[in-house]
Amino acid sequence: MVKEESRKKGLELNSQKTEVMVISRKQESPKCDIFINEVKLKQTEKFNYLGTIISNDGKINREISARTAQAKINFQKKKTILTNKHISIETRKTARQCYIEPVLMYECEAWTISKLIQNKLEATEMWILRRMLRIPWTAKKTNERVLNEANKRRSLVKTRRKRQATFLGHVMRREKTETFCNIRKV
Repeated sequence: MVKEESRKKGLELNSQKTEVMVISRKQESPKCDIFINEVKLKQTEKFNYLGTIISNDGKINREISARTAQAKINFQKKKTILTNKHISIETRKTARQCYIEPVLMYECEAWTISKLIQNKLEATEMWILRRMLRIPWTAKKTNERVLNEANKRRSLVKTRRKRQATFLGHVMRREKTETFCNIRKV
């Protein structure tokens, strides 16, 4: 059926490159047997789609872990700028906002986060800020003290909420625009 419908649209499916995934809340994902040219497609637990990790449990834990790792890699690449004491902290915070945050917050509009994930995002934010200020992990400074030293407030969770609200606004306006266009065409 998939094969025939694809052919109608001028598409050919490659069974070696095609995988299937079932998204389910169950502990163990149900088995899915889909065949193309008598070849059973491989069932996967996760896949990368346009830079986002989609997993079969519908959660974003793997995505957040990957985003955090990538943000830390980017921090290391820009470490000479972000940790330079001769550059003002405001300039370094702007550089962090330009080079690190977009990687960490990519596609955050679609995230549904738990308290655990929120804590992980806040911990990543503090990790970056402590390195920017060159505060060793052995220093017994509270997060509030570090934030005061940097003259900053936590912002990642607030940024995510703002982006989600903006995205929702786009979706809501899109529906009204389509309705308006359909009315005018009649």
